[in-house]
Amino acid sequence: MPSSTHTRTTDSLGNPVTLHDTSSVAALNDFVEGFIACEARAVNVLNAAADPSPIVQASAAALHMFAESSDAPRNARPFIDQALAHAPKASEREQRFVAAVAAWVDGDLPRAIALHEEQARQHPRDLASLKLGQYHLFNRGDSPGMLRIALQALPAAAEVPYLHGMLAFGWEQCHRLPEAEASARRAITLCRKEPWAHHALAHVMLTQGRIAEGTDFMTSVSDTWTGLNSFMVTHNWWHQALFLLEQDRHADVLALYDSQVWGVVKDYTQDQINAVSLLARLELAGVDVGDRWTDVADHLASRVADHVLPFLDLQYLYGLARAGRTDAATTLRHNITAHAETRTEAHERTVWQQVCVPAAHGLLAHAQGDWATAAHQLGVALPRLVEIGGSHAQRDLFHQIWLDALQRNGQWAAAQNLLQPQVNGQPESQRLRRQVKAVNQALGLPAGAG
Repeated sequence: MPSSTHTRTTDSLGNPVTLHDTSSVAALNDFVEGFIACEARAVNVLNAAADPSPIVQASAAALHMFAESSDAPRNARPFIDQALAHAPKASEREQRFVAAVAAWVDGDLPRAIALHEEQARQHPRDLASLKLGQYHLFNRGDSPGMLRIALQALPAAAEVPYLHGMLAFGWEQCHRLPEAEASARRAITLCRKEPWAHHALAHVMLTQGRIAEGTDFMTSVSDTWTGLNSFMVTHNWWHQALFLLEQDRHADVLALYDSQVWGVVKDYTQDQINAVSLLARLELAGVDVGDRWTDVADHLASRVADHVLPFLDLQYLYGLARAGRTDAATTLRHNITAHAETRTEAHERTVWQQVCVPAAHGLLAHAQGDWATAAHQLGVALPRLVEIGGSHAQRDLFHQIWLDALQRNGQWAAAQNLLQPQVNGQPESQRLRRQVKAVNQALGLPAGAG
């Protein structure tokens, strides 16, 4: 029989937990293990939602917040309120986790981050808290913070493969590529099915121009991408599509888009931005994507007042505009401007007003063929784009759009200065080679090697 009083046990990482119903430990472990392993079973914590235990309720609240939608805090509220009500009966570690999730639900990310960083120091095997802290730091463009919080756990959790995957991505986002590769390979040695480490290694190989090697690597581990959450499986296939795109394997990219990138969970934010980003890159590479924008835009139409993260809003706007939903895209741009004016937290206000607003104007202008405005406004935003979050590979979309605007606006010298270093660093990229050839031709310069 389940216990009717609060009982102390431990989760699968050895962290003490206080449970009203001891049978909830399996669902809680599914959340902890599923979250750090990017597996869909993390949602199983909702099966224990009748248990008032604070750690269970806070985990359920976090799960709702990961929807990254405007209604997520409202959906999370009953769970976090229950967690807070029962928190005095829980351990100090659990109370801190509850407080961090409560801060997230309240929109106070600096407090949430500070609590997750403190948790990493005090309880370095609380890897669910650590990964949640990394998520928030990532969304604020703080890659050194992502790395620092993961390094806190290294002495205490070195045998856990998923920690090395978290470290790998932190190193990569800090441009420390040899360390990133070493951490990713350590993770994969410990557990071949470590999709976040696969993802980090894909970043390293793309950045270093190891295009063919990256394609082969992702193919070699793709058989392990089973039972994952939709973000992880679609995003790893998205990374594979980027390798193929650099090789001008356009039919293969379209096939991956149709079979793996779009259509897993169409209502989910991350699946939507994977789709927007890949379709946009295909078009920038000169590929006709047919009517694929239409279905994506149908699922973006409800996003015009979301404003969860500026990184998401910008891609929703571009997707709507590329699909010809001009009214919706214009409404979203107006809403972004209005939302930016209401921000009170310093970092948020700065990012929305000084980065997101000009980027939104530039993206809408590009989609509408106003190349001069697009080139100017994106030029204002791009030097600080890291502040909106997202990875280097994801934000590269906005650089590609800017580069396209510069060329279409006849700013060939500026385009050449941007493109040639990219070609130098990506000698295997057929896509970049084609682009620089056209730019050199327009400038009356020799075509260049290759």
